Amino acid sequence: MTTSKSLINRITSDKPLTIGIVAGEASGDVLAAGFVAVLKEMYPNASFQGIGGKHLTALGLNSLFDMEELSVMGLVEVLKHLPRLLHIRKTVVQHFLNNPPDIFIGVDAPDFNLAVETKLKKASIKTVHYVSPTIWAWRESRIHKIAKATNLVLGIFPFEASIYKKYKVPYQYVGHTMADSIPLVPDQSVKRTLFALECTDKVLALLPGSRAREVDTLLPDFIKAAELLALSLPTLKVLIPAANDAREIQIKLLLKELKPGVHVRVTQMSARDVMIAADAVLLASGTATLEAMLCKKPMVVGYKMSKMTHLIMRRLYKPDFFSLPNILANEELVPELLQEDVVPQNMADKLRPMLQSQPRELISRFTQLHKMLQLNADEQAAKAIQALLVRISSDE
Repeated sequence: MTTSKSLINRITSDKPLTIGIVAGEASGDVLAAGFVAVLKEMYPNASFQGIGGKHLTALGLNSLFDMEELSVMGLVEVLKHLPRLLHIRKTVVQHFLNNPPDIFIGVDAPDFNLAVETKLKKASIKTVHYVSPTIWAWRESRIHKIAKATNLVLGIFPFEASIYKKYKVPYQYVGHTMADSIPLVPDQSVKRTLFALECTDKVLALLPGSRAREVDTLLPDFIKAAELLALSLPTLKVLIPAANDAREIQIKLLLKELKPGVHVRVTQMSARDVMIAADAVLLASGTATLEAMLCKKPMVVGYKMSKMTHLIMRRLYKPDFFSLPNILANEELVPELLQEDVVPQNMADKLRPMLQSQPRELISRFTQLHKMLQLNADEQAAKAIQALLVRISSDE
């Protein structure tokens, strides 16, 4: 490990290294905790201030506000909480202007963090943004706002790099923590014991999304697809992971109405465990498609949105695909169904061969993509932050 003499002197002096961090939601709290743990090994005397959840506070972060106050989703909800969010942002900015950290790291939550980073960078505080906004998918012009806000962007997907290179914005690809935490060859038999499943059982995982609207929109058709599959696979078993208590209640009420003609079990055990235990997955578009790929599961991805949203996204969305496995591969590895194509017969027809035999070539491609993402992201992110700290110190 290499550090400059002046940085070492800072760390061992009466004024230890200070790092500002804001994580705006649970996923960001987990992500930040990974690299903070590495930074604490590099700099045992460093202190951390900002906003975080249980994982960051367990590592010693002094959280200025409850992270839950930033975890607001939906236009109406954001507008309702806007005065409070603006107050928090103003207070965080003022805190760091009054107590300048050696570096500030905004973790995801771009609507909040980029505004904070812009003001801090203008005050000559070095800033890092971890997890690139989806400029690769739409609104590429946001790159100019990102450039004004950050000294370095840490990205989790390799295809992002070309956009940052195009605009000459400092960027480093660090890999994806999910790829580090999931084995290249997951043990299906171990996970099946969690659900009392036999090795010979045919198992379909249904993941209709973590939001209420997604579940209401997708689950009925997902269940009908499973019923069609059960006609040729009469012993088929269906597992549905519920993201939380509210989703479990919602799913069970829907199932009571639907009266499915197939064996269905709802669980709050992790979606990852469910997917590894399954033979195939039917799921909503989102990060779960990446997790399914890393679990080496053949899948069918479906999504429905409002007609207005679909019309807008058709104009703005740039990639040829919308599921992460296909975007990463830049080819159609897994079937994608959107809007009117999300019908039970379509989904059942595409899932049936996946349940009957494992597609070896597909799993091989998933493994290649897994290795591309598996870079020990926590360590890579910490080293990139350290390198920026060293440059700061050498400039002093």
